[in-house]
Amino acid sequence: MSKIVDYVKKSSLCGEALKVYEDREKNGKLTNMVGTLLHSWPSFTAMEFYPIRNELIKVVGERAVYLYCYAISVEDECPVCSIYHSKLLDEIGIGFEESCFTDTERVLVDYGRALARDANHINEDIYKRLKDNFSDAEIVLITAVGCKMIASNLFNSALRVEPAS
Repeated sequence: MSKIVDYVKKSSLCGEALKVYEDREKNGKLTNMVGTLLHSWPSFTAMEFYPIRNELIKVVGERAVYLYCYAISVEDECPVCSIYHSKLLDEIGIGFEESCFTDTERVLVDYGRALARDANHINEDIYKRLKDNFSDAEIVLITAVGCKMIASNLFNSALRVEPAS
């Protein structure tokens, strides 16, 4: 299967979209998803993931967030985001399969998988562990990040965005 939409050409961008493109290009963060989203500035701003993800990093740390996002992407069967988050884990020296999870990481991984699998039927034990480990505000943030991750997975799958090489 081939991608549905070509990645945006830098020469077609202006204003904020061009600024984002150049900044991401310079920092090595111009993903294929961003290259697709920048065709539509409102779509890019609606789907922008990093601001909310960075808020969660302040709460649980980089490792826990990367494990959470990876678990969601694998459960959702999204190769683009699975590969992306696998690379982030590799960069910080963590292999998902051989990781010894902390209690916080375990509940995030379990919640992420359940959220991606069937948000209407999440096990009560997972909710209890969330309540034991996080405030209501933090649970809302965790869930919003998970939903953004699922939306990213769906976007990439629907438009057949290719994983970065």
